[in-house]
Amino acid sequence: MPTAAVLRIEIEHSLANRFPAALSPAPRTIREVAGTGIEAVDELLEGGLPVGAISELTGAESSGRTSLALAFVARRTKEGRVCAWVDVNDAFDPESAAANGVSLRQLLWVRCRYVKAAAKLERPWARLDQALRSTDLLLQAGGFAAIVLDLGATACEHGNRIPAAMWFRFRQAADRTRCSLVVLGRTAYAQSSAAVVLECSMQQVKTAGGTVVSGLEYDVRRRRERFKSLPQGQRKPPVSTWSVQPAWQAARRA
Repeated sequence: MPTAAVLRIEIEHSLANRFPAALSPAPRTIREVAGTGIEAVDELLEGGLPVGAISELTGAESSGRTSLALAFVARRTKEGRVCAWVDVNDAFDPESAAANGVSLRQLLWVRCRYVKAAAKLERPWARLDQALRSTDLLLQAGGFAAIVLDLGATACEHGNRIPAAMWFRFRQAADRTRCSLVVLGRTAYAQSSAAVVLECSMQQVKTAGGTVVSGLEYDVRRRRERFKSLPQGQRKPPVSTWSVQPAWQAARRA
């Protein structure tokens, strides 16, 4: 009696003209990534943030999540690529971005603001809804190497209200247009639609003379990465440490 392997070969041979390698799995492709420009983070991620996928940078305020996103966008814009920053709470600072190396000519800044005349009538969800619609339009349009959805100042109870279907839609569009969607937030919101989740935290503030801030040191921990598990025997997710100069020092040096 022929074995399963022999039967498989016979079936594939009979279907070769109509369906080549009908029962053969698709070959695995190399995961495409884009460097963040921060060596320690790129080493942690084995190359950088994924292209055509959602990456979440989480943490409290002053945890380094925005600095990491700026470094990534700076790297992309220096390559001549167009990026977008969807600013939910109108907190983006162009001067700080430029000081961190972002080419503002290559960056679309989407500002979500209240209309003053109707500010009292608007719900807290209003600006978030604007941001989600804008992100969807940008992803569907294509042409952006990276889009940052800044939910950093958004309350967790509002971020958790974003439907899972919306994140799945973003994931599909990012994959189709080969765009890196980077989501900044206090916690992870995209759930299984995110390819990478990084948790950022402040480690220490470096000072000169005891009063002047000369540098900041952050920890970045990989909380989750799709299709990648922890090495055998390792219980805690890997962590990397990186340093950055304050934006005003970077601007003076430039």
